[in-house]
Amino acid sequence: MEPPCRFFASVNAAENKPFYFLQAVYEGMIAGGAAGVIAEAVLYPIDTIKTRLQVAHGGGKIILEGLYSGLAGNLTGVLPASAIFVGVYEPTKQKLLKSLPENLSALAQLTAGVIGGAASSLVRVPTEVVKQRMQTGQFASAPDAVRLIVSKEGFKGLYAGYGSFLLRDLPFDAIQFCIYEQMLMGYKLLAKRDLKDAEIAIVGAFAGAITGAMTTPLDVVKTRLMVQGSANQYKGIFDCARTIAKEEGTRALLKGVGPRVLWIGVGGAIFFGVLEKTKQILAQRCPEPKM
Repeated sequence: MEPPCRFFASVNAAENKPFYFLQAVYEGMIAGGAAGVIAEAVLYPIDTIKTRLQVAHGGGKIILEGLYSGLAGNLTGVLPASAIFVGVYEPTKQKLLKSLPENLSALAQLTAGVIGGAASSLVRVPTEVVKQRMQTGQFASAPDAVRLIVSKEGFKGLYAGYGSFLLRDLPFDAIQFCIYEQMLMGYKLLAKRDLKDAEIAIVGAFAGAITGAMTTPLDVVKTRLMVQGSANQYKGIFDCARTIAKEEGTRALLKGVGPRVLWIGVGGAIFFGVLEKTKQILAQRCPEPKM
């Protein structure tokens, strides 16, 4: 029989189970970091192709070389960013679930996703800027990218497109985790048992794919703003969206939707699968503190 703490601080936890805030933070950070790094490493080439598709103007040719460009530097940022997100999301969600009526569980998950995304954005945005500049061939290494971006654009250059990143990622994080949690709860109620690893991965894939498709226009705008450098071709989020639609047609706002849905769908399967498995392992190895 599986231990009752199998999915500590997750939707699968028993309703009457005591909640330990610090343990939720600790386990969430470890599980989030592991899930983020593994998912990013496996799917990085697809992300690179998606970025190059979004940056290409008109019928620009997509280069299929150097698909792992910037991976090492990106993982350096993905690890703490994913750890921070889940480390904030899990305890926030649990606190809200205990405070809100049961029929408002989706609100708790959406709110926790926004708060977790905002906290992790301080690390995720510079990581994303450096990654995408390297993916488009602007720099050869992450240290060079950071040094040259700061020297040419100032420290704020590392936060290029920060507003568009938040506009995309805060709703993305909130929607993806909410869809995942709600689907997981519904599936578990129908199955009347704890779900298998493969089933959790499938739910994660659906949640990722749906959310990825919904937020593609925001992702295109974010990418264009982040890679423009000191050229300042676009004045802001709305100017960027308007310019793209005017010069390239509204369909350009869906550039890279195929690779994005594939990347985030498969990434969702890997991320949530690793996340829940790591929580399970930690819960078994770290007994709950005594009251």
